[in-house]
Amino acid sequence: MEKFALLVRLEAKPEKKKNCLILSKSALPLAEAELFTVKWYALQIGPSTFGIFDSFENEDGRKSHLTGLIAQALMQKAPDLLASAPVIEMVDLLAVK
Repeated sequence: MEKFALLVRLEAKPEKKKNCLILSKSALPLAEAELFTVKWYALQIGPSTFGIFDSFENEDGRKSHLTGLIAQALMQKAPDLLASAPVIEMVDLLAVK
């Protein structure tokens, strides 16, 4: 059962919204390949605000994800795509259906 999660908020530069959308969608195969990621969602919250929500069964899975290929790609492209640094929140899941 998932008990741990990450909520990441990304604010795209106005001229880079489309690129941020493409990057978010393109990460799906990387998420599918991660052994410890139970669920992974790419979100569009507003016109230039995107997000990622993913869940894990344990803290080790969450830590593994934070150093994985998706995080590496995001941090590499962040200066070009994002108006500000990603906001990464560690979330403890209280109930899951």
